[in-house]
Amino acid sequence: MPAKPPVLTPPANRSPAAVVTLADYRHDDLLWENDRTAHRIYGHALEAVEPPSGSGIDSWGKQYPWPFADRQLRTGDQHGYHGEGLDFYNVGTGRGAGGLGIWHDNKLWTSRNYVAHRVLASGGDAADFEVDYAPWPVGVDRQVSETRRFTLPLGTHFTRMVSTLSSDRPEPLLVGIGIGRRTTGPDGGEVTIDRAGGLMTWWGPDDDAHGRMAIALRVDPSAIVEVRDDADNHLIIVRVTPGTPLVYYSGSAWSRGAGGFDTREKWNAYAAGEQLDFSVPAPATQ
Repeated sequence: MPAKPPVLTPPANRSPAAVVTLADYRHDDLLWENDRTAHRIYGHALEAVEPPSGSGIDSWGKQYPWPFADRQLRTGDQHGYHGEGLDFYNVGTGRGAGGLGIWHDNKLWTSRNYVAHRVLASGGDAADFEVDYAPWPVGVDRQVSETRRFTLPLGTHFTRMVSTLSSDRPEPLLVGIGIGRRTTGPDGGEVTIDRAGGLMTWWGPDDDAHGRMAIALRVDPSAIVEVRDDADNHLIIVRVTPGTPLVYYSGSAWSRGAGGFDTREKWNAYAAGEQLDFSVPAPATQ
């Protein structure tokens, strides 16, 4: 009989908290979570170990309101269920749950893994941090770099993203914000688009062992240029001026976790109804 996977080390505190954790023991993965949802992005050190890793956003199934992602990752088997949640969402080189790229020449040009980070708040009512992405090419005659701030308060499934793009040319950029198309299996899941509401949702395929993941993007509808697919992603394309912050939101949920999202209709109604602020926040301070 195969051995049962070990349960996680019990949490030191079972109170809800929004936390940011640098997993320097795992090639600088950066984890953030609140009482409802959990995520990960990948550090520069991982590029040499797991090519071709990228700058997409990973989303984890989370079952309880206290933090678990760091303890889950330390098992060395984050893809297995150890009593509090698991990671069965496969980002690959796609955009995952709300990563972005530059749409140019009918192609999405994307950065590599983040190269620097700054934790602004952790352990209380909000997880708040910034990361930098090194310059990457867009076509043959342009370079772009990015600083992005991530803020996840308690009580919501949505992380606010504030992306500031810099470029060696002043012309506006077309930015593609994406949801990966096949992140939990060969079936693509179900997509709902409400362009007038600035909303795209994805309801993942069911898996007897894992359940479903659900993803949502919210953008300012007035900024939308196009909604389309590429080979790896469902994309909302918006126009951005270099140096001007872009505010958007990425949401995710697990069908077996917080929120009770056991149908596509429940997830879509929540994603459309959440009150979100698209104004640019004050600059981050540490």
